[in-house]
Amino acid sequence: MPQINLLPWREELRKQRNKEFGISAAVAVLLMGAVVAGVHYHFQERIAFQQKRNAFLEAEIAKLDQKIKQIQQIDAEKQRLLARMQIIQKLQSSRPEIVHLFDEFVRTIPEGVYFTNITQKGRDLKIQGVAQSNARVSTLMRQMEASDYLENPALVEIVAGSQKIAGTEEEVRLSRFQLNIKQEDQKKAEEEGDKSS
Repeated sequence: MPQINLLPWREELRKQRNKEFGISAAVAVLLMGAVVAGVHYHFQERIAFQQKRNAFLEAEIAKLDQKIKQIQQIDAEKQRLLARMQIIQKLQSSRPEIVHLFDEFVRTIPEGVYFTNITQKGRDLKIQGVAQSNARVSTLMRQMEASDYLENPALVEIVAGSQKIAGTEEEVRLSRFQLNIKQEDQKKAEEEGDKSS
């Protein structure tokens, strides 16, 4: 006789499959959660590592910035010292020039002429003086033109007048003059002399 199963086996099979599906889904969710957590943890570690590297680089950059500032300060100090050295060397080399200049004044000034004021700006000289005549001023300018230390004398003005001699009533005719002249640069003159020879 054939056996007939009257038990609700389909329902039990459905429940069994639903149960297996639930377990499979739970396992899949757990595995997915583990994978997501692992990936998240991995990237968090990578971010933390990169942040440490960035912090290290920033610290080193700050140290280098400090060194660059120190180098710039040292360079500025060096430039100031070089400028001072150049000024000192220039003063050292031009020290004998004033001696030559006054010596040249003594050699070029003719009798009957004397200076009342000498002003110098760079190599330009402004001379004010008194002469017994206009001819003596011309002689002075010719002698200055022939000098090795003076060049380009230019008469600005000459005014004739008279002055009383101290202690007497006698008056002397005098010419007050002003002239501009340049002090010749001896280094250039020596260099030009060396080139020509």
